[in-house]
Order: sequence, then structure tokens, then C-alpha cells
Amino acid sequence: MIASLRGRVLARGENYLVLEVGGIGYQVHIPTSLLIQLGTLGGEVLLYTHLHVRENELTLYGFGSEEELTLFNFLLGVNGVGPKSALAILSVLPPDAFRSAVATGDSTILQRVPGIGKKTAERIILDLKDKVIKEGWVPVPASLPAEPEVVAALTSLGYSLTEVRQALASLPKEEMPVEEKVMLALRHLGRE
Repeated sequence: MIASLRGRVLARGENYLVLEVGGIGYQVHIPTSLLIQLGTLGGEVLLYTHLHVRENELTLYGFGSEEELTLFNFLLGVNGVGPKSALAILSVLPPDAFRSAVATGDSTILQRVPGIGKKTAERIILDLKDKVIKEGWVPVPASLPAEPEVVAALTSLGYSLTEVRQALASLPKEEMPVEEKVMLALRHLGRE
């Protein structure tokens, strides 16, 4: 099994990169949120990997942290969730937001991921809630903010749920587009 790879980024695609390790180029599928963070070609990267073996195909999936890899493996254990769906979930939801959604039973956040419907979201929560709690990834904050898209956007930029909550509390109570909420929250976070 290939547990991790450290190498130079040779190429990037829509949801993968080619990592040169010891003269060999490995195509590694990664969450799009990580792909955005990795910067330029030629930079050195460490990825924690999962080798998915099928009858006629070997596919590498890579993550920036062991926590993301653990969540990916948990998702693969859910009936009806394959590696592409698991990768899509981790592309849209940062680990904090995913764990909070599972621990609180909020299937609507999971349903925002393309390809994840109500039944699959509920199955993920049912199958993973105990594992998330067992891993010590709770207690979860008392309640999730009412703006899951804003939370996902800000946590994918590296802000903690606590910071995001404080920023959301500073927003005006009037209705506004998600993009405007994100911009106002970023301004608030930039002042701290």
C-alpha cells in the first residue's frame, strides 16, 4: 500500500495532480480545495494517500492531512459511497464542517455536495456518527450557523469554526447573497 508521497508537482488537472517521486510521475486525485492551495508547478508536496484497487484499475487519492484521509476511509465504508463521491464531499466540505454535519445529523449540508441526495446523506450520518464521536472529534459547537455555504467557504480558506461563528455574528441580519456574506465575514476576520 502507498501510505504517502512526497514529491514535486509536475502537472495539475481539474481534480488531480501529477507528483514526481524518485523519477516516477504519480497521478493523484485530490480534493479541489487542496488543489487550489497547492500553488505552482514545481513545488514540493506531501500527500497522505489511499490506493483504491479495482478489477482493472489502480487509483491514488491524496490528502493534505491524515485527518482528511481518515474521513475519506470512513466515507468509503458507507454503503453507496465510492471514492469519487467521498472525494467530492471532502472537496466541498472542510473536515470541521463535515464532522459537525455528521455529529449534529444535518443532512442538508451533505446534500449540497453534487451527487449526494437525501438518502445517501442520511446513510452517511447514520453510519459515521458513532465513528466521529469515537475519534474524539466532538464536542461539536452548540449549533451550526444557518449559512452552510458561508461556513464551507470560510473554513476551506483555513478559518476555524469558532472564527467563522464570530464573523457570522458580526453580519447584519438582513437578507443578502452568499457572496456578499463571505466578503463581509472576510473583512471582519481581516480586522482581528
